Amino acid sequence: MNILLIEDNEMIIKGLIYAFKNTNYNLSYKSSILDAKNYLLNNSNIDLIVLDVTLPDGNGFDFFNNSLKDKDIPVIFLTALDDENNVVKGLDLGAEDYITKPFSTKELLARINKILLRNKKKTIITINNLKYDIESMKLLKDDKEVELSPLELKIVNLLFLNKGSVVSRDNILDKVFEWTGNYIDDHTVTVYLKRIREKLGETSIKTVKGIGYRLNEE
Repeated sequence: MNILLIEDNEMIIKGLIYAFKNTNYNLSYKSSILDAKNYLLNNSNIDLIVLDVTLPDGNGFDFFNNSLKDKDIPVIFLTALDDENNVVKGLDLGAEDYITKPFSTKELLARINKILLRNKKKTIITINNLKYDIESMKLLKDDKEVELSPLELKIVNLLFLNKGSVVSRDNILDKVFEWTGNYIDDHTVTVYLKRIREKLGETSIKTVKGIGYRLNEE
Protein backbone atom coordinates (compact mmCIF):
# COMPACT_ATOMS: atom_id res chain seq x y z
CA MET A 1 0.00 0.00 0.00
CA ASN A 2 1.34 3.41 -1.00
CA ILE A 3 0.64 6.51 1.09
CA LEU A 4 1.46 10.05 -0.04
CA LEU A 5 2.01 12.64 2.69
CA ILE A 6 1.74 16.28 1.56
CA GLU A 7 3.14 18.26 4.49
CA ASP A 8 5.80 20.95 5.01
CA ASN A 9 6.48 20.49 8.73
CA GLU A 10 9.80 18.62 9.03
CA MET A 11 9.05 17.30 12.53
CA ILE A 12 5.79 15.74 11.37
CA ILE A 13 7.46 14.30 8.26
CA LYS A 14 10.27 12.70 10.30
CA GLY A 15 7.82 11.39 12.89
CA LEU A 16 5.60 9.74 10.29
CA ILE A 17 8.54 8.28 8.36
CA TYR A 18 9.63 6.62 11.61
CA ALA A 19 6.08 5.48 12.47
CA PHE A 20 5.54 3.92 9.03
CA LYS A 21 8.81 1.92 9.08
CA ASN A 22 7.24 -1.07 10.81
CA THR A 23 4.03 -1.16 8.77
CA ASN A 24 3.03 -2.64 5.42
CA TYR A 25 2.70 0.85 3.95
CA ASN A 26 5.19 2.69 1.75
CA LEU A 27 5.24 6.37 2.70
CA SER A 28 6.32 9.06 0.23
CA TYR A 29 6.15 12.75 1.02
CA LYS A 30 6.07 16.10 -0.73
CA SER A 31 6.33 19.50 0.92
CA SER A 32 4.35 21.63 -1.54
CA ILE A 33 1.32 21.46 -3.81
CA LEU A 34 3.50 21.89 -6.91
CA ASP A 35 5.74 18.95 -5.94
CA ALA A 36 2.68 16.86 -5.13
CA LYS A 37 1.09 17.62 -8.51
CA ASN A 38 4.26 16.62 -10.35
CA TYR A 39 4.57 13.45 -8.28
CA LEU A 40 0.97 12.42 -8.98
CA LEU A 41 1.49 12.92 -12.71
CA ASN A 42 4.09 10.14 -12.69
CA ASN A 43 2.70 7.91 -9.94
CA SER A 44 -0.78 6.47 -10.34
CA ASN A 45 -0.53 3.78 -7.67
CA ILE A 46 -1.30 5.94 -4.62
CA ASP A 47 -3.76 4.27 -2.24
CA LEU A 48 -4.29 7.19 0.17
CA ILE A 49 -3.19 10.82 0.63
CA VAL A 50 -2.61 12.61 3.93
CA LEU A 51 -2.96 16.28 3.01
CA ASP A 52 -2.04 19.30 5.13
CA VAL A 53 -4.50 22.16 4.73
CA THR A 54 -1.90 24.95 5.00
CA LEU A 55 1.01 24.59 2.56
CA PRO A 56 3.66 27.09 1.38
CA ASP A 57 2.15 27.49 -2.10
CA GLY A 58 -1.55 27.09 -1.50
CA ASN A 59 -4.55 25.77 0.37
CA GLY A 60 -5.10 22.05 0.80
CA PHE A 61 -8.87 22.39 0.45
CA ASP A 62 -8.47 24.09 -2.93
CA PHE A 63 -5.88 21.52 -4.06
CA PHE A 64 -8.25 18.71 -3.12
CA ASN A 65 -11.22 20.32 -4.85
CA ASN A 66 -9.34 21.22 -8.03
CA SER A 67 -6.93 18.31 -8.45
CA LEU A 68 -7.71 15.35 -6.20
CA LYS A 69 -11.47 15.05 -5.93
CA ASP A 70 -11.87 13.24 -9.25
CA LYS A 71 -8.93 10.87 -8.78
CA ASP A 72 -10.84 8.49 -6.50
CA ILE A 73 -8.01 8.49 -3.94
CA PRO A 74 -9.06 8.59 -0.26
CA VAL A 75 -7.80 11.76 1.46
CA ILE A 76 -7.29 12.57 5.12
CA PHE A 77 -6.93 16.28 5.85
CA LEU A 78 -4.23 17.14 8.35
CA THR A 79 -4.26 20.57 9.97
CA ALA A 80 -3.97 22.68 13.09
CA LEU A 81 -7.24 24.39 12.16
CA ASP A 82 -9.50 22.47 14.51
CA ASP A 83 -12.58 24.69 14.48
CA GLU A 84 -15.87 23.11 13.49
CA ASN A 85 -16.27 25.04 10.23
CA ASN A 86 -13.03 23.65 8.79
CA VAL A 87 -13.91 20.11 9.85
CA VAL A 88 -17.28 20.39 8.10
CA LYS A 89 -15.72 22.03 5.03
CA GLY A 90 -13.18 19.24 4.57
CA LEU A 91 -15.75 16.48 4.92
CA ASP A 92 -18.30 18.27 2.72
CA LEU A 93 -15.72 18.48 -0.05
CA GLY A 94 -15.55 14.69 -0.02
CA ALA A 95 -12.55 13.85 2.18
CA GLU A 96 -12.61 10.50 3.98
CA ASP A 97 -11.42 11.89 7.31
CA TYR A 98 -9.89 14.83 9.14
CA ILE A 99 -7.31 14.87 11.94
CA THR A 100 -5.94 17.88 13.81
CA LYS A 101 -2.46 18.68 15.09
CA PRO A 102 -1.08 17.63 17.47
CA PHE A 103 -2.13 14.05 16.76
CA SER A 104 -1.18 10.52 17.71
CA THR A 105 0.62 8.62 14.93
CA LYS A 106 -1.11 5.46 16.17
CA GLU A 107 -4.48 7.12 15.76
CA LEU A 108 -3.58 8.23 12.24
CA LEU A 109 -2.43 4.71 11.33
CA ALA A 110 -5.65 3.26 12.73
CA ARG A 111 -7.73 5.67 10.62
CA ILE A 112 -5.66 4.85 7.52
CA ASN A 113 -6.19 1.13 8.14
CA LYS A 114 -9.95 1.56 8.40
CA ILE A 115 -10.22 3.72 5.29
CA LEU A 116 -8.10 1.41 3.15
CA LEU A 117 -9.93 -1.68 4.37
CA ARG A 118 -13.24 -0.01 3.59
CA ASN A 119 -12.11 1.04 0.12
CA LYS A 120 -10.30 -2.15 -0.89
CA LYS A 121 -12.13 -4.33 -3.39
CA LYS A 122 -10.61 -7.34 -1.70
CA THR A 123 -11.38 -7.27 1.99
CA ILE A 124 -9.39 -10.30 3.13
CA ILE A 125 -6.56 -9.63 5.55
CA THR A 126 -3.92 -12.34 5.80
CA ILE A 127 -1.57 -12.62 8.79
CA ASN A 128 0.57 -15.73 8.90
CA ASN A 129 -1.91 -18.68 8.81
CA LEU A 130 -4.95 -16.51 9.53
CA LYS A 131 -7.30 -15.01 6.93
CA TYR A 132 -10.03 -12.60 7.94
CA ASP A 133 -12.78 -11.35 5.63
CA ILE A 134 -13.93 -7.91 6.78
CA GLU A 135 -17.21 -8.02 4.84
CA SER A 136 -18.41 -11.47 5.87
CA MET A 137 -16.66 -11.37 9.28
CA LYS A 138 -15.29 -14.87 8.74
CA LEU A 139 -11.97 -15.96 10.17
CA LEU A 140 -10.01 -18.85 8.69
CA LYS A 141 -7.07 -20.62 10.30
CA ASP A 142 -5.15 -22.85 7.90
CA ASP A 143 -8.13 -22.37 5.52
CA LYS A 144 -10.61 -23.75 8.05
CA GLU A 145 -13.25 -21.48 9.57
CA VAL A 146 -12.71 -20.67 13.25
CA GLU A 147 -15.83 -20.91 15.41
CA LEU A 148 -16.08 -17.80 17.59
CA SER A 149 -18.79 -16.54 19.91
CA PRO A 150 -20.47 -13.28 18.79
CA LEU A 151 -18.45 -11.23 21.29
CA GLU A 152 -15.19 -13.01 20.46
CA LEU A 153 -15.83 -12.31 16.78
CA LYS A 154 -16.39 -8.61 17.46
CA ILE A 155 -13.13 -8.38 19.40
CA VAL A 156 -11.32 -10.17 16.56
CA ASN A 157 -12.92 -7.75 14.09
CA LEU A 158 -11.70 -4.79 16.19
CA LEU A 159 -8.15 -6.18 16.20
CA PHE A 160 -8.10 -6.75 12.43
CA LEU A 161 -9.58 -3.31 11.70
CA ASN A 162 -6.68 -1.88 13.71
CA LYS A 163 -4.05 -4.11 12.13
CA GLY A 164 -0.60 -2.65 12.82
CA SER A 165 -1.84 -0.68 15.84
CA VAL A 166 -2.40 -1.45 19.51
CA VAL A 167 -6.01 -1.70 20.69
CA SER A 168 -6.12 -0.46 24.27
CA ARG A 169 -7.91 -2.37 27.01
CA ASP A 170 -10.04 0.73 27.62
CA ASN A 171 -11.09 0.69 23.97
CA ILE A 172 -12.13 -2.96 24.24
CA LEU A 173 -14.05 -2.23 27.47
CA ASP A 174 -15.85 0.69 25.83
CA LYS A 175 -16.67 -1.34 22.71
CA VAL A 176 -18.04 -4.28 24.70
CA PHE A 177 -20.36 -1.88 26.53
CA GLU A 178 -21.37 -0.35 23.19
CA TRP A 179 -22.07 -3.81 21.73
CA THR A 180 -23.82 -5.41 24.71
CA GLY A 181 -24.89 -2.64 27.07
CA ASN A 182 -23.03 -4.48 29.84
CA TYR A 183 -19.98 -3.35 31.78
CA ILE A 184 -17.11 -5.81 32.05
CA ASP A 185 -13.87 -5.56 34.00
CA ASP A 186 -10.20 -6.04 33.06
CA HIS A 187 -10.26 -9.66 34.18
CA THR A 188 -13.11 -10.45 31.75
CA VAL A 189 -11.13 -8.90 28.88
CA THR A 190 -8.19 -11.13 29.83
CA VAL A 191 -10.47 -14.20 29.79
CA TYR A 192 -11.85 -13.34 26.35
CA LEU A 193 -8.38 -12.77 24.90
CA LYS A 194 -7.24 -16.09 26.39
CA ARG A 195 -10.13 -17.91 24.68
CA ILE A 196 -9.44 -16.18 21.37
CA ARG A 197 -5.73 -17.09 21.56
CA GLU A 198 -6.64 -20.72 22.20
CA LYS A 199 -8.60 -20.74 18.93
CA LEU A 200 -6.24 -18.62 16.81
CA GLY A 201 -2.90 -19.71 18.26
CA GLU A 202 -1.10 -18.65 21.43
CA THR A 203 1.20 -16.24 19.58
CA SER A 204 -1.50 -14.75 17.34
CA ILE A 205 -2.17 -11.77 19.61
CA LYS A 206 0.57 -9.86 21.38
CA THR A 207 0.04 -8.20 24.75
CA VAL A 208 1.54 -4.73 24.98
CA LYS A 209 2.08 -4.47 28.72
CA GLY A 210 0.04 -1.81 30.43
CA ILE A 211 -1.62 -0.71 27.17
CA GLY A 212 -3.54 -3.40 25.29
CA TYR A 213 -3.29 -5.88 22.44
CA ARG A 214 -2.31 -6.09 18.78
CA LEU A 215 -2.19 -8.78 16.15
CA ASN A 216 1.21 -10.45 15.97
CA GLU A 217 2.48 -10.09 12.41
CA GLU A 218 5.95 -11.52 13.11
